[in-house]
Amino acid sequence: MALMRVDLYSEVLGLSTSMTVILPQQTATQIGMSGSAPQGDPPVLYLLHGLSDDDTIWLRRTSIERYVAPLGLAVVMPQVGRSFYTDEEHGNRYWTFLSDELPRLCQRFFRLSSRREDTFVAGLSMGGYGALKWALREPGRFAAAASLSGALDVAARSPTSSTPLDAGVWHTAFGERTVAGSDDDVLALLDRAAVADLPALRVVCGTEDFLYEDNRTFVAAARERGVPLTVDFSPGTHDWAYWDAKIQDVLAWLPLRPGG
Repeated sequence: MALMRVDLYSEVLGLSTSMTVILPQQTATQIGMSGSAPQGDPPVLYLLHGLSDDDTIWLRRTSIERYVAPLGLAVVMPQVGRSFYTDEEHGNRYWTFLSDELPRLCQRFFRLSSRREDTFVAGLSMGGYGALKWALREPGRFAAAASLSGALDVAARSPTSSTPLDAGVWHTAFGERTVAGSDDDVLALLDRAAVADLPALRVVCGTEDFLYEDNRTFVAAARERGVPLTVDFSPGTHDWAYWDAKIQDVLAWLPLRPGG
């Protein structure tokens, strides 16, 4: 695998930012692991970080590089701060950066497949929310999307709720606007989704996780609306031991085409 830390300027954000990228490489002489690469442009997984993290965290806390090496899969891990992958009310346009500028830059910088069947998104916690929001808002972009311990009922975590987000984070991201029913509410996005157009969806959460009820709420809402889901509720908490294990399950579940 080729590993890159990419420092770049974002026109959308109006500032310099970064992403960490893993690119597939065909290898035969590495000791202890092998690498695979498709004949054509490789498939890509956009892998999103959580609230307290940055674009390096998946690489630092898991063995993601080793896990994807035999798959011929590129991984793009962008930096979005504590934005909840939104166009922030009192901050910056991270949703536009993620959904529009980032894919265009990646296509310009690297050889990556642009086909829907080769494009995937996943994330943990805030990034799990971001992954499903992106997939539900732009279902034609992805073949599959997965949330690990996602904050999937954001509207219920306003500063007025019993389990609020940090008031400063909420104010920056959402301000005074109503999140419930908006395009930042993944439960509302389920109501507006054309089920036949959706990518494959996977929801993963530990049963001891403080976000477990959020995930149960999302799964129940999806099933009420006839949205197919793969659900993995298993013992675990909100920690990297759980996510390191579960990202391997997500990678095995992705509908990667043989030979790329």
